[in-house]
Amino acid sequence: MMEELLVFVPKKTSRIQYVFRLVFKELLKIKCTLTSDLDKFLSADAAKIVYADKAYSDDIFFKSSGLLFQKSIENIDIEHIDFEDNKAIFPVHDKNSALPFDVFSAIFFLVSRYEEYQPYVPDMHGRFTAHLSLSAELNFLDKPMANIWAISIKKIILEKYADMHFPTLVYRFRPTYDVDSAFTFSQKGLVRSIGGYLRSVKEFKWSEIVQRSRVLFSGFKDPFDTFDLQIEYQKRYNLKPIYFFLFGHYGHYDKNINTRNRIFRFLIKKISDYAQIGIHPSYYTNEHPELLHKEIKNLERVINKDITQSRQHFLRLNLPVTYRNLIEQDITDDYSMGYAALPGFRAGICSSHNFYDLDIEVETKLRVHPFMVMDGTLKDYMNLTPADAVELIKKLIEEVRKVNGTFTSLWHNEPLSDEKRWKGWRKVYEELLIHAAED
Repeated sequence: MMEELLVFVPKKTSRIQYVFRLVFKELLKIKCTLTSDLDKFLSADAAKIVYADKAYSDDIFFKSSGLLFQKSIENIDIEHIDFEDNKAIFPVHDKNSALPFDVFSAIFFLVSRYEEYQPYVPDMHGRFTAHLSLSAELNFLDKPMANIWAISIKKIILEKYADMHFPTLVYRFRPTYDVDSAFTFSQKGLVRSIGGYLRSVKEFKWSEIVQRSRVLFSGFKDPFDTFDLQIEYQKRYNLKPIYFFLFGHYGHYDKNINTRNRIFRFLIKKISDYAQIGIHPSYYTNEHPELLHKEIKNLERVINKDITQSRQHFLRLNLPVTYRNLIEQDITDDYSMGYAALPGFRAGICSSHNFYDLDIEVETKLRVHPFMVMDGTLKDYMNLTPADAVELIKKLIEEVRKVNGTFTSLWHNEPLSDEKRWKGWRKVYEELLIHAAED
């Protein structure tokens, strides 16, 4: 039984080392050795492939388009072809090539987020939007193309080396929560509470006035306080969630509870006893990394644990600045890789991977965990009904199951209230848990 692959490349660039490690070690779980010594390669008795501009032997040959041998970020005019019911990018024209496109460049382009390093028009929050992406343009945003293409590579290798052993991959589900505002009425302080009353009066929201008064003065449970329900879900479906808490100062885009509030701090400490806690950096931390440092340290003092996980508030992911800031603060895992406006696979992959900093051509140790779907995307951006949202979620889960990847969801505590604008959405999340739960 063969368990190792030998790959000939004319030059071992950083890009090549990164993508070959990603494909073989991480996605296919086999050992892969790169060599630029042609004589050594030709004489080796092993399972072998060639990745170059031409075939040097009768071994499996993948023709290179040249992208992985470059060291600069170019303005590339991306061509595409039809391949196995999807589109494929970086087509090559060589009858000897095992695939009609440069699969390794294609994977690298998507996973490295190459297109986000090129000039683009950001949205009002400074974000690269889903509609600008090549994946949306070619209609494969809803598919984990890197995982799919990796399986195509595996099939080609097995056709020639039938005794090559590829370990069985296992599907995983990772639920995550963003806590932008732990409570809607409670623990807001006198000034914010008075402001809330005045706003409700101005907008003639009499039922909201009644509900606020019941919460503040009659002991009724706050609508956003759905954390006991979340614990129930965790027990029922054997979940291991991650919570990302907004823990910065109050501002226009940052409206969580005061970080000094005793009840809020107790809540965070309580959740940390049964779930992982990460930082939800406040809105302006990209521009002011000193705020990120302060927020992480303050949250660490609450839970008496190191904070190593993060997800950007408003998904304000600005490459490479955001990730460099996180690395500087010893963040090891980030969960921001996804779009606000559309669900799917922003980096074309449903598996965690190391961030590759294209500006300096270095593979970092920051682990990127893509998410596939967010509650606000379905309701606020796409205006889906709860029933339509469930169907879309089920399709995404199925795509991840097909490749035995990791399905990661992003939910908030508000929709679980099942009240007002979120009426009917608790059921959506329950359906997500049912279908996404590990077998």
